[in-house]
Amino acid sequence: MPMLGALLTPHPPVLLPEVGAGREREIASTGQAMAAAAEEVARWNPDVLIVSSPHTILYGDYFHIAPGGGGAGDMSAFGAPQVRIEAEYDIPLRNQIVDRARAAGLEAGTQGQRDPALDHGILIPLYFLRKAGVNCPIVRMGLSGFSPLDHYRMGQCAAAAVEGLGRRAVFVASGDLSHKLKADGPYGFAPEGPVFDEAVTRAMASGDFLEFLTLDPSLCRRAAECGLRSFQMMAGALDGLAVQPRLLSHEGTFGVGYAVALFPVTGKEESRRFAEACRQARQARQAARRAQEDPWVRLARLSLEHYVRTGRPLRGLPDDLPAELTGQAAGTFVSLHMDGQLRGCIGTIAPTRENVAWEIVDNAVSACSRDPRFPAVGAEELDQLEYSVDVLGPPEPVDSPRQLDPKKYGVIVSCGRRRGLLLPDLEGVDTVEQQLDIARRKGGISAGESCEIQRFQVVRHL
Repeated sequence: MPMLGALLTPHPPVLLPEVGAGREREIASTGQAMAAAAEEVARWNPDVLIVSSPHTILYGDYFHIAPGGGGAGDMSAFGAPQVRIEAEYDIPLRNQIVDRARAAGLEAGTQGQRDPALDHGILIPLYFLRKAGVNCPIVRMGLSGFSPLDHYRMGQCAAAAVEGLGRRAVFVASGDLSHKLKADGPYGFAPEGPVFDEAVTRAMASGDFLEFLTLDPSLCRRAAECGLRSFQMMAGALDGLAVQPRLLSHEGTFGVGYAVALFPVTGKEESRRFAEACRQARQARQAARRAQEDPWVRLARLSLEHYVRTGRPLRGLPDDLPAELTGQAAGTFVSLHMDGQLRGCIGTIAPTRENVAWEIVDNAVSACSRDPRFPAVGAEELDQLEYSVDVLGPPEPVDSPRQLDPKKYGVIVSCGRRRGLLLPDLEGVDTVEQQLDIARRKGGISAGESCEIQRFQVVRHL
């Protein structure tokens, strides 16, 4: 069987004795599981390891695969320069993976390398595998901002390339779980953290890889997960194959989830093809969202879809809009997300049109076509977009940052004609200092400049 199996591995630097200096004993179960898994992979005797890491070069719109004949890296960033690993790259396999990905319509290749050094997401699993005697070449793969299904498809391309060249391969999916498991951990606590870890470890133990592909993107963001896209790619590499799932360990001692799992392949199994089920789950989730749309969100969607399909803005409003949309004016922001990632956000601080409805119509068009951070939305993306609409209350001046609350109030920071705005209750913005810093940067205002601060509240429609 060309795909021998897969190893799912965390990558905490403290796991290595040379870095941990004794603290590795606090996650001894993880270390023992890593050593046992590496020894089993050694018994499989692979020709090549395909290793995916969240810390390898990542692009939003491209799967980067490391170029050249090989790479090297060390743990000097973690105080252990003596831990150095070199790896030869399997060039023919890499080229086959790139060719198959492109044939499948996936953007992938070896361009855009910024740092040839092996990252710690690669080094740590290789550390254990080398100790167990696994010294074969590797293919080093980065993740992307593409959808779960596209990561699965990328894994399928890797497996097809392996089969085409007759290699005996193991997929090594490097990634930690939630970073939000403990209040005293380095990243704090979020209720979604333990929920995420429970879901993904359940999938590891059962082998139900569909769960990797269908987790709620909002849950994943709030859990501050690390390795899910790596696991999705691994699932694709095992598409149509029977496996014996073995969850060897799971720990959250330091507030970050570390799991080790093995998936030896035992044969073929047509029922373990998850791409179509993933598509159906995505369609069902989108249909449920559409069924729950309120008039604010529905208007934003209708405006955007009309513009993308015709190239022209709406000329008239729907007849059944509530008075709150047609009878008052206010600034609005329209935000777009796709597969859990921001896809566009444009708005107005104060009203520029005669009512909220027309404000939404205009800003929906701007969000899909004029956000300088993103290319214009294409018609093929329309069924994947998720919308939110914020209606802004009037801004009011504040005398002190103590009057701010990033969950309740948005902020406007002004210095002369420069102005930066940040909406309230954004994921990852938990403190007033973070909120003000981001707003200043958006307005091109340095931290030392004197500025005026205003706050405002919003009504958010999802």
